[in-house]
Parts: sequence; structure tokens; C-alpha cells
Amino acid sequence: MSKNILIVDDSKTVRNLVAFIMKKEGFKVTTAEDGLDGLEKLYSNAYDLIISDVNMPRMDGFTFIKTVREQETYRDIPIIVLSTEGQEKDIQMGLNLGANLYMVKPAQPEKMVKNVKMLLG
Repeated sequence: MSKNILIVDDSKTVRNLVAFIMKKEGFKVTTAEDGLDGLEKLYSNAYDLIISDVNMPRMDGFTFIKTVREQETYRDIPIIVLSTEGQEKDIQMGLNLGANLYMVKPAQPEKMVKNVKMLLG
């Protein structure tokens, strides 16, 4: 049974690239264009891992992560932040809100795949 990954990013290019990389590794992928869209998809499907950007319209990644972590059902889903925001304060904020890993764009595909597989055990 292949693992299901939710990719939340407002950039279509990034969504498509990350989806392509993950599908090539045999994962099932669903994409969302911002935090609100991500929550809608999360509530209507089961996911094994979430990859989320930080800067997005309607609902940013930090608010999205915080909302996901506040709900018992989703407390243990691994979350990877994939963002251009690479400052220490942003990384700390992401991890403090409940992200398991914080990667700065552009992330190397091999490294991303390795981290996803590690988090999925």
C-alpha cells in the first residue's frame, strides 16, 4: 500500500515538481494551493505525510501547521516545511508549531525523498 502525501504550496511549479518527485518514488500525491485548501483536502482524505510551504495566500503555512496540530486526529502526521524562508526565527517557528522537519528551497530531490522516507519509517 503506497503512502499518501499532501503537498501544500501556492506555487503551481513547486507543487508539480514535488508531486513529480514523490510520485516517481511510488507515493500517492494530492496537492493543495494554500492552507485552507490543504485543510479541506486533509478533512476529506487520510494522509501519511504533509509537505507545506510557509508563504501562501488565504492561510499561511504556520497557521496551517498550528491548526493541524491542534486536532487530536492529525497530531502525529509528519509535517515537512518546504520554504524559501530560511532564517533561524522562521525555522524555529515552524518546528515549535509542530513541523517535524524544516527544509529551505530549493531542496535537493534526493534529500527530500530521504527525509520523507525517514519520517514515514
